[in-house]
Amino acid sequence: MKSKINSSRTIKVDYLARVEGEGALTVKIKDGSVSDVQFKIFEPPRFFEALLRGRKFSDAPDITSRICGICPIAYQMSSVHAMENIFGVKLDAQLRALRRLIYCGEWIESHVLHVYMLHAPDFLGYQDVIQLAKDHPEIVQKALRLKKIGNDIVTLLGGREIHPINVRVGGFYRVPTKKELASLTANLEWARDVAVETIKFTATLPFPEFEQDYEFVALRHQDEYPFNEGRLVSNKGLDIPIREYENHFVEEHVEHSNALHSVMKNRGSYFVGPLARYSLNFDKLTPLCQETARSVGLGETCNNPFKGIIVRSVETLYAIEEALRIIKNYEMPDAPSAPFEIKAGVGQGCTEAPRGILFHRYTLDEKGDIVNAKIVPPTSQNQKTIERDLKEYVKANINLPTDKLTWQCEQTIRNYDPCISCATHFLKLNFIHE
Repeated sequence: MKSKINSSRTIKVDYLARVEGEGALTVKIKDGSVSDVQFKIFEPPRFFEALLRGRKFSDAPDITSRICGICPIAYQMSSVHAMENIFGVKLDAQLRALRRLIYCGEWIESHVLHVYMLHAPDFLGYQDVIQLAKDHPEIVQKALRLKKIGNDIVTLLGGREIHPINVRVGGFYRVPTKKELASLTANLEWARDVAVETIKFTATLPFPEFEQDYEFVALRHQDEYPFNEGRLVSNKGLDIPIREYENHFVEEHVEHSNALHSVMKNRGSYFVGPLARYSLNFDKLTPLCQETARSVGLGETCNNPFKGIIVRSVETLYAIEEALRIIKNYEMPDAPSAPFEIKAGVGQGCTEAPRGILFHRYTLDEKGDIVNAKIVPPTSQNQKTIERDLKEYVKANINLPTDKLTWQCEQTIRNYDPCISCATHFLKLNFIHE
């Protein structure tokens, strides 16, 4: 009879590596069973929702973009969509296309950062990308060039690559010329070939057998793979307009985390991000994306979170192809932004950040000042599912030596590319006087 290894033990990681922000992990095993799992987010909350109160509606895109240096476009887009929802703004087709293009840039730079620098070392046995680069410099050099191409798109459309300043309610402060956009084409054509190589490379990595039953939630648009618009859908029957988000999702405080856990009412945990988008929108991918995904063994859905690295690579290829399409069809709009009248109201916006849906809701007064704000980042929505994955993975691999199991628990969290700084935007304080 095979004996169990350390039937009672604690797996503890005080500081998670290769994630954005500060988090920790504790898994307790008692008598051969998992008794407790905690994905701890201890980074101090930054109170962005409170900072927005009393500010002009026009400040929201620039303030919220500071929440994250990796996905500032997602915060800008969700905020402007919420404001435009209040004002009834209708965008010119080319302005709408430019919004998709700047989102392409963010997806490229964020996905490439995760695939090559944060996640690939897990599969290849390296502590970090610096060690990986010593043995495989050509891989890292290509990755850096690929990431820069995404940053170049954001720089051209956003004014700078980190915390862009050119996005506004109604469109942009300035739009590029055809010549400026055309200057991106050659690099994007190179990137398209490298993205195909990336899909094929990631598909060769060693993946644990870990198929799970998730409720995937993502935007779905009738005509395109989702960035900015669509209905919120799931693989288990959810199909709602964005304005009904708070009728179906609620945030809960848990003692071990400075970030709120988001759950579906009466249903519990759910999964947002690349696997959800891919599984709910495979038919909206380009033919090349679909063909390449199938060629490496991905089906039209993916329920193994470790294979998220392949799905992110497919989405990188999609973003490159979409960028090329938009640039080819671009004509400068008559104005850089659409007109609107300021009025009081409540508006919602939800877009697809690289890590999943990002929901914003604002209440404005008649002067256009922000009375109230609510922001629900992707990582806070995935926290409960991450903990569930950890519990199931440890249960299935409980006899592994502690050092190996610890490494794979960290990898289980990195599957989600968590953005911890995003998640700690808010903490409700209750003062009790006795």
